[in-house]
Amino acid sequence: MALVSAYSFFGCFAVLVGKKASTDGSVLVGHNEQDSGKRMLNLRVIPRIKHKPDDIVKLVRGGSLPEVEETYSFIWSENPGLEFSDMYINEWGVTVASDGCSTREDSYETLVARGDIVDGGIGYMLRRLIVQRAKSAREGIHIAGELLNHFGYSDSGRTLVVADPNEIWLLSIIRGKHWLAKRVPDDEVAILPNVHIITDVNLDDSDNFIGSPDIIDYAIKRGWHDPSKPFSFRDAYNPPSNEFWDPRQWRGQSLITEKVKDFSVTEQLPFSLKPDKKLSVADVVEILRYHGSKGSICSPPTLEGAVFQLRNWLPYEISCIYWRASAETCTSVLIPWYLGITEVPESYHKPVSIDEQLTVEHHINPPEGTFDPDPNHTWWKFKKLQDLVNSNYEIFIKKVRKVWDEFERKLYYDQPFIEANALKIFSENKDKARLYLTDYSKDISDKAVSIAESLESELKRGY
Repeated sequence: MALVSAYSFFGCFAVLVGKKASTDGSVLVGHNEQDSGKRMLNLRVIPRIKHKPDDIVKLVRGGSLPEVEETYSFIWSENPGLEFSDMYINEWGVTVASDGCSTREDSYETLVARGDIVDGGIGYMLRRLIVQRAKSAREGIHIAGELLNHFGYSDSGRTLVVADPNEIWLLSIIRGKHWLAKRVPDDEVAILPNVHIITDVNLDDSDNFIGSPDIIDYAIKRGWHDPSKPFSFRDAYNPPSNEFWDPRQWRGQSLITEKVKDFSVTEQLPFSLKPDKKLSVADVVEILRYHGSKGSICSPPTLEGAVFQLRNWLPYEISCIYWRASAETCTSVLIPWYLGITEVPESYHKPVSIDEQLTVEHHINPPEGTFDPDPNHTWWKFKKLQDLVNSNYEIFIKKVRKVWDEFERKLYYDQPFIEANALKIFSENKDKARLYLTDYSKDISDKAVSIAESLESELKRGY
């Protein structure tokens, strides 16, 4: 079957699995973070922080808002220097990631002039404010909506993935003050490339839709929707294009169900689909690692691959796991970071205080040398292996994947035993259980780093 030409060749990519579509009842959020240029990632645990009554949150372009009395703790994957690329999971399992999705809205300057962007708008801090303040994904959507309604969005457009152990929402944002969130059905899987994928809109169905009340009327007013035809958010707000299919969305859907092979190339792909079989963490990461024609999903700009496993029947500290692969997903290995961990090894982030790292100034304007290869930084160790594998991919990837696949199978096998031990300790002493999980995740990380260094040496000798 021939695909039409792409309008999203590469970029961030997400696989979103409802709790009734996974093998164990987990909500699963898979995400490849893909960015060009000189990059690196920091990983860090941020504790709860109490704030003074007059503390404010500073935004990138000059705006501000009052702080809350206390912000929730979270695990933070920071992409220094970029406004729209960090990933988070907070102490309640609220998870936020994003894909850039351009829209046909007017320029930043035009929207400022007509009042649809106020005080410079909001961009970078939107995701962090969600995880600092929300105890559920739905609450996170409402928090984000209030901020967007007040400030307006400063970027060209984006879809945020906002999930928790019960629900997944896609928040599609247009530059300015128009936005729409739709819930992924519990028994279905959504594939998100770098285009808006929401089609129908029914704001009367508050269980599944939340958004700007004029989201349809505004599209009609701008001439982006013919009111005599059924409304599609995707058609109205994506940039004009002759293509019906995004190839990576098609590829992702084809990896979960045979149904897409029966679709005509002249019809649009659905927002989500029921998979042919229920998906596990291993199944989701296999999609993120896919290389091939007609919609390759994994590529060298991938800085991190992740699968957030979010479960609702255990204490949050044990039930939510940030499975994370540093650097390109196919050349790396998943490491399980339990939500209850108190810290990650120091080698996962630059040596700077938490207070300084949390400032907008430090993130947007990282110190000189931030992007220089650092042999002591864990992310760079996996990046070195990635670059070596890509120098002779067809040969080297077989050796690397054989080792990593065996490593991951052992992790999946051990998982119920680790969690049973953690739950037993947790019932007696919560703090000791958190230390147990911290030590376990650190031990797995240390082993993986050692293997990565050995693999690099072996490939060099063989090359």
